[in-house]
Amino acid sequence: MSETKHHNEPPSAAHGDLAAHSAGSAGSLSGIKPASAAFEAKYLARDVQAGIITGAMAIPLSVGIALMSDYPIKVALATVAFACFIGWINAFIRPGNYIGAPGVAAGLAPVLAMGVASFGMENMAFVIFLTAAMQAMIWKFNWQKYILLAVPSYLVEGLLAGVGLKIALKFLTFTYEIPAEQEAADAFWNGARIQMALISLVGFATFVYLFSKFKDTKPAVPYFLLIGASIVLAQFLPVPMLHVDDVELLLALPLPHFDSTLTWVYVIGFAAMLAVIDVIEQVMSNAAIEKIDPLGRKCNTNNSLLAIWIANMGSSFFGGMTNLDGLAKSTTNKLAGAMTKFSVLVVGVVVAFFVLNSQYLEYLPKFSLAAIMIFSGWKMIMGLWHVAHYGQYAMILATVCGLLVYKVGIFEGLLIAMAVHGLINYVVFSQADKVPGKVIIKKYLDKFSSGGGGAD
Repeated sequence: MSETKHHNEPPSAAHGDLAAHSAGSAGSLSGIKPASAAFEAKYLARDVQAGIITGAMAIPLSVGIALMSDYPIKVALATVAFACFIGWINAFIRPGNYIGAPGVAAGLAPVLAMGVASFGMENMAFVIFLTAAMQAMIWKFNWQKYILLAVPSYLVEGLLAGVGLKIALKFLTFTYEIPAEQEAADAFWNGARIQMALISLVGFATFVYLFSKFKDTKPAVPYFLLIGASIVLAQFLPVPMLHVDDVELLLALPLPHFDSTLTWVYVIGFAAMLAVIDVIEQVMSNAAIEKIDPLGRKCNTNNSLLAIWIANMGSSFFGGMTNLDGLAKSTTNKLAGAMTKFSVLVVGVVVAFFVLNSQYLEYLPKFSLAAIMIFSGWKMIMGLWHVAHYGQYAMILATVCGLLVYKVGIFEGLLIAMAVHGLINYVVFSQADKVPGKVIIKKYLDKFSSGGGGAD
């Protein structure tokens, strides 16, 4: 039994910490004026500088996530700009964090792509609206602490690892893609393709080296140098360039266009999964953002969820995507000098410029975008190492979850992993402790009703 406790206690402890964090630490915000979260004149120069740097770094990431999500690039960028505006306004009223930069999340990209494939782009606005409505309920009743108990954080890491593998493999094809006129009828690996693969390899290796060198001081440097060098190279060598569809952003009611009962059931389940993953990722991001806050200010995740669901609901009216405060952009924002959420408004302005002038994005070579997204996918896979301190059980289950997500599907993979987790817990309790099934169920109900505590 002692071994069973060893495997079960660390995740419970982690959930307890995150649940306590997500319940809000607003009390620790006492002494800080509400307006200080959104703007302080003495930090104006720092926030503007940070916003410009973070906004420029967010462009290629958002473009890559849009391609992975099967969404138009302009729609993804519009979502980021809108979420930044809402995040800044929310900081005046109910600050969640002080330097978190919102945007479309890489971890949700394949989920959205699955939604597009299953329901059609014409129904995704309604799916996002439904997701936002569910998140509004989670925010209203502060339910995220129960979600953290129901879905172990190590399963989320496993899910993200599976998603990361999907992202890396998706963009791998960009590393050896060549212009149509260089295609050879008799051989796939011709001279042009080998040259392109070597260029991509050098670009990726350089990006990884620069990231390792500057990640703790100037994390935007690798992005700027890679993009800048690739644009210059494209002036001398024929390389495939990004194409941006000039879609029109129109306001419309997010109404559903399906009538099958079975489709409705699947849509509700899909939106619930999207909402839960979004919420858990925000809770985990806020825990990390709190640690890097330059003034040591506490985060209130429930307030962050308010900004998220409002931004998601608003974006559904122009066909937008889901958003959350991404850790990569938030870290860049901090290291670039951000002190308040005014930096996020500047990020939104930078991104909005490319929404209105998307033709400039077509100067971006695909291989540089591939290097950034493959690296992002690799970081998500390496997130499995975060699970190691939970014990062997958590590590094995997270790995299995990642493989299921990659092979079977995100929705199905997570459900299977959760079912396996529940079954193992049931067997352990009923066999090791000889506890009747009804008592096990009561233990879980007590755990939820108390809002915390271990399964023991």
